[in-house]
This record gives sequence, structure tokens and C-alpha cells, in this order.
Amino acid sequence: MAELKVETRASVDWQKRCLALETQLFRFRLQASKIRELLADKMQELEQRLLEAEQRAENAETQVGVMEEKVKLSNLKNVDTAGSLHRKYQDLLKAMRGKDELIGQLEAQLEKQKQMRAEEAKVVQEKAAKIKEWVTLKLGELEMENQHLKSSNQHLAEQVGALQDALEALHPSRLPEAEARAELQEEPENMEMGEPPPGGKKEGRESPQAPGAELEEVDLGNTPPTPPLHRFPSWESRIYAVAMAGMRLSDASPRTNATCCASSPPALAYPGPFSGLVYKNVTVPVYTALKGRATQISTVPFMDESSGSDDDCSSQASFRISVPCSESRKTSGLGSPRAIKRGVSMSSLSSEGDYAIPPDAYSLDSDYSEPEHKLQRTSSYSAEGPGLAGESLEKSGYLLKMGSRVKTWKRRWFVLRQGQIMYYKSPSDVIRKPQGQVELNSRCQIVRGEGAQTFQLISEKKTYYLTADSPGLLEEWIRALQSLLKVQAVGPPALPRGGSKPTVKGWLTKVKHGHSKLVWCALVGRTFYYYRSHEDKRPLGHLPVRDARIEEVDRSCDSDEDYEAGGSRRLLSSHCTLVIHPPEHSPTYLLIGTKHEKDTWLYHLTVAAGGSSATVGTAYEQLIGKLMDGEGDPDSPLWRHPTLCYSKDGLYTSLTTLPSEALQTEALKLFKSCQLFINVPVEAASVDYHVSLAQTALQVCLAHPELQSEIYCQLMKQTSGRPPQKCSLIQCWQLLALCAPLFLPQHHFLWYVKQQLQRHADPRNETGQYATYCQRAVERTLQTGEREARPSRMEVVSILLRNPFHHSSPFSIPVHFANGTYQVVGFDGSSTVDEFLQRLNQETGMRKSSHSGFALFTDDPSGRDLEHCLHGSIKICDAISKWEQAVKELHPGKAEGGTRVVKLMYKNRLYFRSQVKGETERERLLLASQTSGEIVAGRFPVNKELALEMAALLAQVEYGDLERPSPPGPGSPPPAKVQHHLQQVLDRFYPRRYRHGAPPEQLRHLADLLTTKWAALQGCSPPECIRIYLTVARKWPFFGAKLFAAQPAQMSSKDSSLVWIAVNEDGVSILDHSTMQVHDTYPYSSVMTFGGCRDDFMLVIRSIPDQSSGKGHIEKLLFRMAAPKIAEATFIMASYMNHCSVTVNPNNPPTAHQLWELDGQQFFASVPCAARGPTLM
Repeated sequence: MAELKVETRASVDWQKRCLALETQLFRFRLQASKIRELLADKMQELEQRLLEAEQRAENAETQVGVMEEKVKLSNLKNVDTAGSLHRKYQDLLKAMRGKDELIGQLEAQLEKQKQMRAEEAKVVQEKAAKIKEWVTLKLGELEMENQHLKSSNQHLAEQVGALQDALEALHPSRLPEAEARAELQEEPENMEMGEPPPGGKKEGRESPQAPGAELEEVDLGNTPPTPPLHRFPSWESRIYAVAMAGMRLSDASPRTNATCCASSPPALAYPGPFSGLVYKNVTVPVYTALKGRATQISTVPFMDESSGSDDDCSSQASFRISVPCSESRKTSGLGSPRAIKRGVSMSSLSSEGDYAIPPDAYSLDSDYSEPEHKLQRTSSYSAEGPGLAGESLEKSGYLLKMGSRVKTWKRRWFVLRQGQIMYYKSPSDVIRKPQGQVELNSRCQIVRGEGAQTFQLISEKKTYYLTADSPGLLEEWIRALQSLLKVQAVGPPALPRGGSKPTVKGWLTKVKHGHSKLVWCALVGRTFYYYRSHEDKRPLGHLPVRDARIEEVDRSCDSDEDYEAGGSRRLLSSHCTLVIHPPEHSPTYLLIGTKHEKDTWLYHLTVAAGGSSATVGTAYEQLIGKLMDGEGDPDSPLWRHPTLCYSKDGLYTSLTTLPSEALQTEALKLFKSCQLFINVPVEAASVDYHVSLAQTALQVCLAHPELQSEIYCQLMKQTSGRPPQKCSLIQCWQLLALCAPLFLPQHHFLWYVKQQLQRHADPRNETGQYATYCQRAVERTLQTGEREARPSRMEVVSILLRNPFHHSSPFSIPVHFANGTYQVVGFDGSSTVDEFLQRLNQETGMRKSSHSGFALFTDDPSGRDLEHCLHGSIKICDAISKWEQAVKELHPGKAEGGTRVVKLMYKNRLYFRSQVKGETERERLLLASQTSGEIVAGRFPVNKELALEMAALLAQVEYGDLERPSPPGPGSPPPAKVQHHLQQVLDRFYPRRYRHGAPPEQLRHLADLLTTKWAALQGCSPPECIRIYLTVARKWPFFGAKLFAAQPAQMSSKDSSLVWIAVNEDGVSILDHSTMQVHDTYPYSSVMTFGGCRDDFMLVIRSIPDQSSGKGHIEKLLFRMAAPKIAEATFIMASYMNHCSVTVNPNNPPTAHQLWELDGQQFFASVPCAARGPTLM
């Protein structure tokens, strides 16, 4: 038996051995097949390489043959080439040895790199093995822990099930209460989304002590304790219950009411002694609703008779003026034969009153004036006529005219004939006396409105606001009036596109085809424009000068008698003449008064025409022209020409061609200012001196654009070839760094500046770093456009005290939030407010302003409680500079004007309920803080109990959990730190009207109540408190609205009660000042005109017609407010109306600037386009 067992074991071992060998054999076969495949691939690769090598060898043989033939030819040509060939051979040998040495070095480096990579691979493998081992151990530990948790969880689940069975057996009625608690937990989420709470839950919120009573009964009955209640229904539902009835104002003490009433009128008072200076240019605009959008029709407030006519109502302007829209008409019926015989238009008969339907209610394609064949629409006009009385120009048609008393649109039939414009109610009334007429003379003006269909006709006595049915009809009327009045319509400029500015401009006498005319000329780019006067925005014509021939005409043989005989008495033989020969047009002659002007026009016209500037202009300009002709060759000796480089001698004449001696004198003064800035070392005591020098010099350049190229050329001359005196050279580059974001030179001066910056740019030294920064600043200015104001003190000091090369944003300023925090944001000299806000939103985690409704504000330079909204397209540096200039105008002394800095604030301006779901935590926090400020100021209706609840929520957010005293004895006073926190909470978050004048006992009781409510919030996180706070605040229908205190402008002064004007996305509402109850609400669809009317705020409302009688009426509301508040309310209303029009018309998606397209006028409303000097508002 033993032998059999041994044999069986041996046979089993042999079988295993056989299987193992077969497995190894199979593996070897696989490896052999892979090796064969690799060898085959390798052989193919070697064969391919061999073929390529043979091909290269053939090519090399071919090239050698070609080279041998070339050598033979060269030997035949040159007899003495043997020595040269030997030298070339030696040179090639040396080069080959050098290459061999380089190859050897590279091979050695390659071997070192291979060794290093191999060592690194070993280290990586060792680390990977260790990491794998550690991960394996951790996975095992986590698996064991998971098993333990599963077992404990199962055990706890069994215990919970047993407890639930016991509770069901003891108290079967507790299950509905648990379901009610679950419903209470879901209730705040519904409240936050704006859903009303169900009515069945009201009793549960009003009696939060019920669960506590049940607990006491359970304890007395020796029953098992109930599970602990969640904090959510105990205090949060109590807050919501208080909020249901707390959105009202509590009755304050008589002393408090008297104080509030006494403090309210100053908000409506007229500006103080310093406000006249700050707001000396404040203009309150007027807007009207056209096609659902708010369109500005006037930049100044309306006067009582600004657009008067005989057909207007004779009622006086008061708080509320009602005008019925249905009046008894004396005309024939709609279908009467008399009406048809007289040609009355169907649209005019269908209009029952004087007040027309808005233009957007009509179709632009329909015909409103059937009997227009009675009058010739446009007849021929002769320029040689004796005057306006002899004109034969006639035109007629419907226009909308703004009324005189009630500022609403009235549809009238206008007739332009015999130097007059008359208007009637309908075309059939042209045989009657007109309702009004305007005598047209040379003193009349035409001003285009903001929209494409409105314009103003300004006569000697009145201003008429007119609107056409379409842009085409508007242009027809303007052309007819322009031809009759021989004036141009004042409006936005039509020619500089893309931010172009005139290279040179001035009065010239243009002569063409024997006719001469004195015109105002401007060269913009490569186009020559000419106007009737420098105030006109629409040119009389233009002349392209590209590829034109510019020449000077020699008139030395002419005499003064020739000009006097020719009728041009203002021209003398001393005048210079230039001729422009376009390629395909007849020549145009320009008669110029002085030699300086002639040189300037000749130079700039030559450059614009594309001709060589190496023969015109100053010596400096000619050298730049020669460099351009040589395409900026870096090896050209012209770069080192003495005229282009630094010289110790001062300037005796300007470097560029200037049109007058006065500007040449200013150029020399500018050079002296630059020398003082460059040569005086920057020290702590001389910083203000350098700031004043830089601001003065750059202000002169902004006021005189002709000097902008001059200062660039002066600085380029100072930086080229200057000895390495670090102080002077660096300060010269610093002044250039201040110029680059403000403005750029013209034409090839810009090319020259770019070339010089490229030559000096070097990040290894300080001057090269400044040159690199100037390169970046020039590119940014080309992208975003030039600035309007000189650099501020902050900008100059930042450039002087730190190198801007090391910072992508060389300037920084704090932005303050409503909760008392701030965020420092960086920007450069060309950053716009939109770019600034984009960076601020990225750093703070907020959405873009068009979604969040937040905007950037500045404080008032006078120190008053006013804020100014900044438009997104202005430069942030311009806003800071203009603010500083306003402070200096108010406080000429150095102490006050030099220490104050602008305060930027980021606040909510427009609130949209549709954007609530996307709010970030930071936006909720700032909204809650801003709402708290409104509550403290008395612009939010909360009673005393709800105010304490909301103050406790913000106290939990601001300070965290309330610190309890260590010995919790009854009646013990809180610690000093807790008392300090309580006082701060009451001062910051509790309404002033409830605290003012209260006795000390009441204040102590208030602090005790606050302590109790604050302690109930133990452990609540700040986001949770903010969520509850906003849920409560949004219960007020006017949450997010802007409130303005106003006084109705009634004729009798007996009733001078104040009201609140609430502006939100739904419309305008009038609230009671004491109770904040709604008096009237006007949706934007009923608002016709709004804005300034003298010193008051005007609203013109169209009521909904009565269904029974079909009658409606027009209301004109006037309120007394301060001018800044009127402007703010007007701009906010316009922004809301335009946003609503975009929302109603989804085919036109809103752009980034549509919400803010009207806001810039709040801060820069009155800055004229022609004034380059900075002014506030």
C-alpha cells in the first residue's frame, strides 16, 4: 500500500511538472513570435533607412558634382583662386573641428542627462512602491472601519425601531405633530422663493410654546421623554410669524415723531453754500416713453412754457392735473359726407382727443395723411433767393408735439410754408386759423434728441419738442428745416468714427470752381471735412486726400488790388495757398492766413496723402520721415542724429509744426516744466511739487491737442542718448509713463514712439522696464481710447514711488461695501469702470453687474450725504481725477484738498426678482447689509418687535454666538464686552426713530430683549441667518426699491405733508411718509414723461380708459425734491423702463451696457464734448 501511495504521488508530481513546462513553452513561443515581429519591423525600418541613405548619398554625389563644376568654372574665371581655395579649405577644416568638438560636448551632456534620468526613474520607482504600500495599508484600515460602522449603524437602527414602537404604543397622537414639524422645516424654503405660506400653518407659528407644555405634562406623568425638537420650528418659525404682521411702523413717542419731522425737511432743502459749486453744472434731464423705451428728449428741466401752444390747457401746474381725453368735438362724424368731402384723414377722426396715441401704437407703414396732395411736400429751393420770405419750400405731415402744461404727446398736422411752420389738429383744419405757428429765422436752432425720431426746434421765445413717426420722416423734416434756416442740426457728431480725433483744424477759405467760402476745416485720418462753423456736427462735405498731391502755390506776383477787385477783401496777397489734387477730382485750393498755419496744414496734409514727409515740417519731423522711408532700419545712423538725441542745450523752437506763435510759446513753456520735473530729484518733501508739475503740463496738453505730439517728441529726445544719470533718466521715463494712458501722438509720431520704446525695452534694467510698461500702456490706450482728465495725485504718486513694470495693475484702490468691509482692486491707467467691476466681481465671487444689479458709486466731494453712480464706459482714473479737482475747487487750501481721497462704494442699484435664484452668498450678505441701512434710516417698514428680531440676526452674523457670563446667576449684569456689543448692535441695526428720545429704562429693557433673541440663535451659521433675514425682508412688496422723500408741489401751502416715491422694476409708487402705505402705483406702461420741471420732479401719467365710458385722463404730478435726487430718480426709472422693454422683446438680447447706458450722466452729465478740461458733473 505504501508503494502504491508513493507511485501515485510521483505520478501527480510529474503531471504538474508537465503542465508547467507546457505553460513555459507556450510563453516562449509567444515571446519568439513577438521577437520575430519586432525583428521584421526593425528590418523594414533599417531597409527604409538604407533606401533613404542611398537617396541622400545620390543627392550628395549630385551636389558634389555640381560643386565640382562650380569650382572648375571658378578656377577658369579666377587664376589666383588656388590660394583662396586653400584658405577656404583651412577655414572649413577649422569649422569642422569646432563642430566635432561641439558634437563631443553635446554627446557628453547627453550621456549625463541619460544617467540623471535613469537615477530619477529609480527614485520614482522606489517612491511609487512606498506609496502603493501605504495606500494598501490605508485601504485595509478603512475597510475595517467601514465594517465596524455598518455593524454599529445596524445596532442603532434596531434601537431606533424599538423606541418608535414604544412611542407609538404610549402616544399615538405624536405622529401628526412630527409631520407638522417636517412641514415647518420646509416652510422657510418656500418663503425664500416668494411663495405664500399655507393658511393651515398659521396656528402652529403663533403658539411656539405648545411643544414645551406637552413636555412638562410628559415629565409629570413619568412617561419616557420625547425626542429633542429641532431648533428650526422653535425660533425661525417665530420670526416668520412676527414678520407676517411686522411689516409696518410702530408708534413712536411724540418726541420721536417731532424729531423725525424736524429732520426730514432738510433732505428736501435746496443745496447749501458749497453745493452750488459742486453742482454748478447739474442738469436734470427729461425722458419720454417712445416704443416702450425711455428716450431722453431734453438735457435740461422743462419750464412752464417750454413747448407752449394755443391749444394747450389753461389750468395751472399743480400736484395733480387731470385732463380728460374725451372732449366734445365740433367736427363732423366719422362717416359723414362732409368729412369725406373735406378730406379729413380717418386716423385723425378716430382720435377722440388732443392727446395722441404713442408712436409705437401706430404702424410706420400706414398712411396718416390722405389729403397731402393739397400741399406740395417738398419743392425746389434756390440758394440765390433774397431771403426767407422768398422761399418756395413747402412740406406737410403729422408730427407728435410735446404739450406745454401737461407734458404729453399731441398729434398735430404741421405745415412748413413761406418761412413759417404752423400746426393744426388735422389736415382738414388748414383752412382755419392755426393752433400755433413759429416764425423761422436765423436765430432758430435744430437740436437732435437722444432717440432716432425726436428733435427740438428752438425759437426766440419757446422750445418745441417734436417726434416723427419714423427715422426717415425725421430726416426729411430736418433736411427741410436746415435748407430753410441755413443751419445745421446740433447733435452727436457724425464723422469721427472709432474714437478718431482731428489731426489739425481751423478756419480756412476753400476755393473750388471759382467759388470761395470761409469754412471750418478738420483733417480726420485721411479725410478732409469742412463745416459752416466750429459748432456744427454735420459737415457740409468732405474730401479724401489719400494719394492726393499736396502743393504750395506761389503767389508772389499777386497784388492786393487783385483781391479787392475780386471781391475777397478779407484776403490779402500775404495769404498762403495750398492746393489739393485728388486722383479723380478737380483741385481744391485752401487760402490760409499765416505762415504757421500754412506749414501745419501742408505737413499734415502731406502725411495724410501718403507722400514723403522728409521734405516738409521741422527738422525733427523730417528726420522721422526719413526713418519711416527706411522702414525703421535699426542700424541707420539717423537714430543717433543730434537732433533726435539728448542735448544739454535747451529748445529754442518747437520740435513739431504748430499752427500759431502762441502754441509755440506754450511748447517752450512745456519743455521747461518737463525739465523741472526731470531734473529735481523726487524726495518726500518734493512729491507734491512733482505732482503739480505733471498735472499742469498734462492739463495743457489736454486743453491743446496740438501739443500732445510735441510733449512725446520732447520726452523721446530726452531719453535718447542721455547720459546714465539715474535720477533724471528714470524721472523722464516716469513722465512718459504718465502720458501714455492719457493720449497718443498723431500719425508717424506714434510709429516713432513705438520704435523708440522697442529699442529701449529691456526687463534687465530699470529704464528698460519703464519702456516695457510704456509699451503696454500705449497698446491699452489704442484699445480703450484716450482719457478726458489729467492724472490724479494718486496716479502720479504711484508712478513716482514704485516701478509699474512689476505690477500688471500699477494702481489700486479700496472699494467699500455696505457691511463695513472693503476689497482692494487693482487697475491701470486705461481701465474702464466695466473692467474694474469685472475684476471686483471675480475677486469677491459675485455675478456681473447686469445680473446682480450692483453698481459703483463715489461719495460727494463736498462731504454731503450724496452718492454718484459711475457709468461703465468711463475710465476709473478720470472719475478719480475729476473728484480730486472738485475737492480742490471747494477747498482751495492744501490741507483739506490734499488729504481727502475718493471713496468708492459697491451697492445694489437695480433689483430684479427674476435674478434671485442665482444670488451668491456675497450678494445676499451685501443685500442684507444694505437693507439694514434702509431700516436704520427709516426707509423700511418694520415694527419694534420685528426690528429686534432682524437686529439679532445681523448680530449673530457680525459677532457670532452671544457670550454668556461665567456665573450664570439670575439678574447678574452682562459683562462689559457683551454690553459693548449690544450697544453696537442697537446703534448699527436698530431703527433710530425707535431709539431717539427713549428713557434709559426703556433702552435697558430693549437690550435685555435683544440679549434673549440673540441667545436663541446659538449655533446658527451666518449664511443661515442671512437667508432668514432676506426671507423676512422680501415679504415687503417694495423690497429693493429706491425711496425718495418728496413733497407734493401743491398750489396751497396749507398741506405740506411728505410722501415717499418708490421706484422699482414694476413702476413708480407713492407711499405715505409716516405709515408707508401705498397711495398710488403707476406701472411703467402708463408713464408718458418724467424728469425735471423747473425745480421739481415731474411725472406725466396716462390712466387706463374706463370700460363703460371709454374715457381716460392724463395726470401731471409734481414733487419738490433736491436736484441730485431728481436726477437719480430719473436715471433709475429710465434704466428700469429700458430693461423692461428688453425683457418684453426677447428678440433683442440685452447687452453689457444696456442696464447702465443712462447712468454715466449722473456723474458726467454736463461735461461738454468740446471741453477737454475736467469738471465734476
